Amino acid sequence: MEGLIIALTLPLLGTMTGAAFVFFMKHEMPALVQKSLLGFASGVMVAASVWSLLIPGMELSGGEGWVKVMPVAAGFLCGIGFLLAIDYLTPHLHIGGSAPEGPRSRLSRTAMLSLAVTIHNLPEGMAVGVVIAGAIQGEAGITAAGAMAMSLGIAIQNIPEGAIISMPLRAEGNSRTRSFAIGSLSGVVEPIGAAAVILLASAVAPVMPYLLAFAAGAMIYVVVEELIPEASEGSHSNLGTIGFAIGFTLMMMLDVVLG
Repeated sequence: MEGLIIALTLPLLGTMTGAAFVFFMKHEMPALVQKSLLGFASGVMVAASVWSLLIPGMELSGGEGWVKVMPVAAGFLCGIGFLLAIDYLTPHLHIGGSAPEGPRSRLSRTAMLSLAVTIHNLPEGMAVGVVIAGAIQGEAGITAAGAMAMSLGIAIQNIPEGAIISMPLRAEGNSRTRSFAIGSLSGVVEPIGAAAVILLASAVAPVMPYLLAFAAGAMIYVVVEELIPEASEGSHSNLGTIGFAIGFTLMMMLDVVLG
């Protein structure tokens, strides 16, 4: 039980640690640092999607050929579609953006920035939850160490994310304390989403391949829709690429060594 609680809360602690940077940085985060961190987060999420979610999902699927891959393909596309629908139906503002997306709303820029980050964090929580559920059920070769590696990898990439969230909120005119609080609260959705997925997986065990791939699709959507474009636009885009390579390699090593 103690290990389960640690795995559930590690990503939130990572977000809170990063959000606390707002107390130590006087100005906006330099563009070269922000792009490096965005690239790093992208690399972690892509590696986690492949090694911790898609591959175990295929190993868990029965049969061969098309029968083996179809549950994972269906779950992956559903994860993409789910985030696409949330992105379309929720008013939000991406970090560094000037025009809100989604339906028209009277929400403040701070509220819409927070919603954008919440949309981002939801698939990460789902990913941690489904891997923990796989470890609990002892299926697809997912071990407790592998689940902890997934949680630790997401927590590490949440540290720069927390800073990337809180600093723009501070630049919008919010106090340091308020910026830290909003940045930290954006990570609360992760343990909540993880717990919900664990409960679902325990109630309906045959859906595990779909849930693993669904979480992967949701994370890849965030990477392609938000992180990579923000890391690639303007100057210092090469630092985003370097950050991606480091994040991908780190998460791959964590999953293989600890899994």
